[in-house]
Amino acid sequence: MTNGISNTGPVGPSYTKPVKALVDESKSKATSAAEGDKIDFSAEAARLIAEPGFDAAKVATIKQAISSGNYPLDSKRIAESFVALEKMIGHSAPPDAASGR
Repeated sequence: MTNGISNTGPVGPSYTKPVKALVDESKSKATSAAEGDKIDFSAEAARLIAEPGFDAAKVATIKQAISSGNYPLDSKRIAESFVALEKMIGHSAPPDAASGR
């Protein structure tokens, strides 16, 4: 049998196996590996995984304040935070439209 792509010589035995058989083999290998893996956590690790990493009561309070329109926003402080962030990541201020830069 010749190579159907380039018509240059015989196809080796590794190319004669049906694709379905190759897929089935890889699935069975993956399944057996997944079934064999197991992780045992200590009681402390399990507790830490189960606990949220934030203060749920504080989040609920803030959500309530936002939904009722009582969450104060300081636009000047927000703008200053953006300027500090831009400096930290290395971006300069946008060109000034008045000066034409």
